[in-house]
Amino acid sequence: MTSHHTALYDPANLIRAHVPLDRARYESLVAAVLAWPDEPALHERDYVQIALQFTGHARAVAADVRQHAARLPKGSGRRALAEVVLGEADRRLTPPLQGTMSCARSRARMVRALYERLGRLTDRAR
Repeated sequence: MTSHHTALYDPANLIRAHVPLDRARYESLVAAVLAWPDEPALHERDYVQIALQFTGHARAVAADVRQHAARLPKGSGRRALAEVVLGEADRRLTPPLQGTMSCARSRARMVRALYERLGRLTDRAR
């Protein structure tokens, strides 16, 4: 049986190294992808590369969300909401990448949702 998962190349283990994320750059990319017209003329490989960027970044943001949520009491509403977003991230980031606008937009929305939750956990959004 062949695996359909894409491995993220991270030899320095930066995803878990608490390296500050380039949030502004990814928020700009999210906004650009979500503002695309219905049929931007991109090649399949371009969609795959964009989705791959979002996937790797979403996993890094999810790790931050998970870390902040773990510090909250188990009965906390903020922790429960974070766990819902993290579960959704796991579900949406697991399927194999597709070279489609839909896949790229789905991953962009996941990055946006994770940053929104991270902002609420760190009081940035209040």
